[in-house]
Amino acid sequence: MSDVSHRIGEIVNSNDIVLFMKGTPLFPQCGFSSRAVAILDHLGVAYESVDVLQDMEIRQGIKAFSEWPTIPQLYVKGEFVGGSDIMMEMFEAGELAQLMAEAGVARAS
Repeated sequence: MSDVSHRIGEIVNSNDIVLFMKGTPLFPQCGFSSRAVAILDHLGVAYESVDVLQDMEIRQGIKAFSEWPTIPQLYVKGEFVGGSDIMMEMFEAGELAQLMAEAGVARAS
């Protein structure tokens, strides 16, 4: 496993929810990242975010790690969920809230 894959694995496995995004939750740098943040904030869950614009190794490495070509990317309890389109579909169907409840993730404080 490469160094960047190891770093990504550590981040994914040490947090209940991780959003790899462009920018930060307060200042998303693309519309898809902004949508992902809005969904997670609406669900009221605590999550870690990783700004891929600050680390080019992570930005490229996350695509190989998940075998998913776009950012943002959501992980819940170490499992890849998808990007903003999948998040939106799951959110609208109530599946994302159900996933969070079943995973027992922490509520935002």
